[in-house]
Amino acid sequence: MVVTRKERRAKDIKLSHPDRSGPTEKTLLQMAEERNLFNMADEQQLRNDSILGKATKIRPGEKNQKEELLSSSADRVMEAALYAVCMAMLHFTLDYLVQHQYAMQIEMPKILQRTLVALLVFGVLVYTLHPHPAVATLVPGLPPKYDHTARQAIFLVGSLAAGCYLIHITNKYSYMAVLKQAPPVGCIWVWTILELDLSLAVFSLTGAYTFFWAKGYGF
Repeated sequence: MVVTRKERRAKDIKLSHPDRSGPTEKTLLQMAEERNLFNMADEQQLRNDSILGKATKIRPGEKNQKEELLSSSADRVMEAALYAVCMAMLHFTLDYLVQHQYAMQIEMPKILQRTLVALLVFGVLVYTLHPHPAVATLVPGLPPKYDHTARQAIFLVGSLAAGCYLIHITNKYSYMAVLKQAPPVGCIWVWTILELDLSLAVFSLTGAYTFFWAKGYGF
C-alpha cells in the first residue's frame, strides 16, 4: 500500500529566525591551522617546484619582484622580436622585388642570408630604441619626461635621412647600388615612420616629398 505524505501548507509552517550562533565544534579550517597543514602544503609545493627547476624562493606575503622583472624583460624581448620579424619580412619582399625589377637571377639563399642579417640588426635597433615600460630612459641621466622627446627626435632624423637617401639612390645611383642599398634603407624608413607620432610622421613624409620635388626627380 502506497503511503502519501500530506503536503504542508504555508500557513502551517511556523516562522522563526535562523540560528546565528557560531559553530559549537571546530571547523575544518581551524583543524587544518592547528595541524599546520597549510604551511606543510606550501613547503611541499616549494619542494616540488625545486625539483622541476621552478623554485621561486619567496616567503609568504612577499611580492615576487624578480618574477615581475623577468616578465617585463621577457615582454620587451618578445616585442622587439615581433618588430624584427616584421621588418625582416619586409626586407625579404623588397630584396626580391628589386632583383625582379632589374631582371636579375633570383638567388634565394643570398636573399635569405640578407634577411637573417636584417632580422638581427632590427632586433638590436628595436630593443634599444623602441619605447617600453621596462626602460625608464633611453639615455642614462636623462629625465623621464624628456625620454619621449629624445626618441621622437631620433626617429624623425632617421626617417628624413632614410627617406631622402632612398629617393636619391633610386634616381642617381646605378642599379647595383639600388640592389644593395634600397631594401635595408627602405626598411629603416618604414620602421622610423611607424615609431613616430602621427603629426611627426606626416611632417617626415612631407619633408621627403619636398626633397623629391626640389631635386626635380620624376616617377
